[in-house]
Amino acid sequence: MSARRKAYDALTDVTDRGAYANLRVKQLSRDLPEREAKYAAALVYTTLDHLLTIDYYLSFFVKGGIKPAVRGVLRLGVCELLYMHTPAHAAVNESVLLTREIGKGALSGFVNGVLRSVSRSSEASSLPALPKEPLKRLSIRYSYPEWIVSEWLAAYGEAQTEQLLSCSAAPVEVRAQDPFTTDELIAALPVGCRRNRWDENSLALETGFDIASSPLFTEGKFTVMGQGAMLVCRALGDMTKKRVLDACAAPGGKSAYLFSLCRGDVSLTCLEKHPHRAELLEKTLRRLHVTAESRVCDASEFDTANETQFDAVLVDAPCSGLGLLGDKPDLRYSKTDADVTALAALQKEILAACHRYVRPGGLLVYATCTISRRENELQTEEFLAEHADFSPERMPLPIENDGMLQLLPHVHGTDGFFIARMRKCI
Repeated sequence: MSARRKAYDALTDVTDRGAYANLRVKQLSRDLPEREAKYAAALVYTTLDHLLTIDYYLSFFVKGGIKPAVRGVLRLGVCELLYMHTPAHAAVNESVLLTREIGKGALSGFVNGVLRSVSRSSEASSLPALPKEPLKRLSIRYSYPEWIVSEWLAAYGEAQTEQLLSCSAAPVEVRAQDPFTTDELIAALPVGCRRNRWDENSLALETGFDIASSPLFTEGKFTVMGQGAMLVCRALGDMTKKRVLDACAAPGGKSAYLFSLCRGDVSLTCLEKHPHRAELLEKTLRRLHVTAESRVCDASEFDTANETQFDAVLVDAPCSGLGLLGDKPDLRYSKTDADVTALAALQKEILAACHRYVRPGGLLVYATCTISRRENELQTEEFLAEHADFSPERMPLPIENDGMLQLLPHVHGTDGFFIARMRKCI
């Protein structure tokens, strides 16, 4: 089976059957030689990253709609023509062969004609113009659904929204796990790296390598973690000798970093609602040598046994993940505006339960990995309005803040995390 056929199967699994791109693309490395697997993975991710743009162009060349049987073939073919610098004759011919390989040979002439038309228009710089209206133009140009673009336009305006949409995926970021030090990790990594701006323990890899198979990784000396997630932990301040609850803890990276920052001298309790994610949490904690009490527990349901028992509570809430879209382009198409509304309601329930676990004088840190006022600023402001015993407090971070901070990829060079720190009065 050809690499393009494997790419086609992976793409259609994501677009038509709801598979997660990162998990589905990993399978390519098991099915293909390394070089072909890398090409197939690049083809899938590049197509997903430009999916709405590709479909927009195709709509001008296919009258009466795209035939579902070959939609994936056409998407991959246009991707090769416009974004991967594949010679036109090769992109068209290989797409025709792919059409036959998937058992749709009767449509090979149709595929040939459509892709040749796209190729001629591209070479003549006469591809269809994008709409002038900002919402539609930005949606199509950067391949983001209109509901996301609309929300960001309302929050940040056209210029900043375009910068945000144009951000490319960040490099892989890693950190050491105490007692292994950052300097030791820099010396031991098999590839080059650089220290990141906001956390001295954060390293950006210059090139990739097989992290999961590295003895350094399996022995728990380092892990993959972005700066944004690390700053969530930093927002709590020094938790040495304190009791800390991580209310939505899986997969465990933030709990592990808190443990590392405190050199193990912290009492950690980790909650996770879903048993399969709780297993992932336990696996992470074991690998990184973290001592913690973990429970399968729904953070949105109040537990009287936890009332006022913790010096700090971290609510890293379930969210829409719109701050991670540069790394996970498939998330753009799987989320909806209704999902954000439902998630905001769930976040409110979690805060309503978990704030009661903070002792007088203690801290509540609320965080998400999204860029959405409904889930972030408005959620926090509503909580503070309803709970006069909590007040915002400046976070001990190298980025100026007033107790709330929205990290933006085009401004801070991080994933799009939101962090709020609130102190409970004595």
